Amino acid sequence: MDNSLQELQRRLQHDFSDPGLLARALTHRSFSIDHYERLEFLGDSVLNLAVSDLLYTRLGTLPEGDLSRVRANLVKQETLHQLAVGLGLPDVIKLGEGEFRSGGQKRPSILADALEAIIGAVYLDAGFTVAQALVQRLFKAVEINPQMEAIGKDPKTELQEWLQGRKMKLPTYSVVGTVGAAHKQSFDVECEIPELHLTERGIGASRRAGEQAAAAAMLQTIKAKAKP
Repeated sequence: MDNSLQELQRRLQHDFSDPGLLARALTHRSFSIDHYERLEFLGDSVLNLAVSDLLYTRLGTLPEGDLSRVRANLVKQETLHQLAVGLGLPDVIKLGEGEFRSGGQKRPSILADALEAIIGAVYLDAGFTVAQALVQRLFKAVEINPQMEAIGKDPKTELQEWLQGRKMKLPTYSVVGTVGAAHKQSFDVECEIPELHLTERGIGASRRAGEQAAAAAMLQTIKAKAKP
């Protein structure tokens, strides 16, 4: 392992038993077929659970819907991007030549996804307790308070709250296709609400952006059906 990855491990406060997991978590699909997207998928779930536990403990009087909104503020791309920059990920992420020339090492969506991949890699390497401790360290300097609920809702959060308010299950999101070259790829994402027999799709420059676009399309459909 080179010095830059050893230094990153020091900042993460975790020494990988399997260094290959960390290397994969820092590899964009434009660089290699052995890239971070599966780890990102896993890390997204680990992150949401760890942050949910953090908020449940720290904001004990806040109701479910408001907790969801605060969590959305903490796991959104902007917040994860800032944390990724603080860890120095722009200096160690591996990108294909085209993606690098277009500034991919500074792109918020790529850095946010890589951070989720690292969380997923730590989970596979050492289990949930260690991954949860990493998430707690990452968010230690992030201000968390009930006032965060006043920040505008993103489409995924708004859709989730609409469903929760009606005692329905949360929507499912799945990538149904990708379009374009590896360094300029778009993700076609489907949002499904089985209880309403509804599916909508959205396209974004990252999986996260595609999910938001699909959720926005679903909200439009739901609101249109609700009109007299």
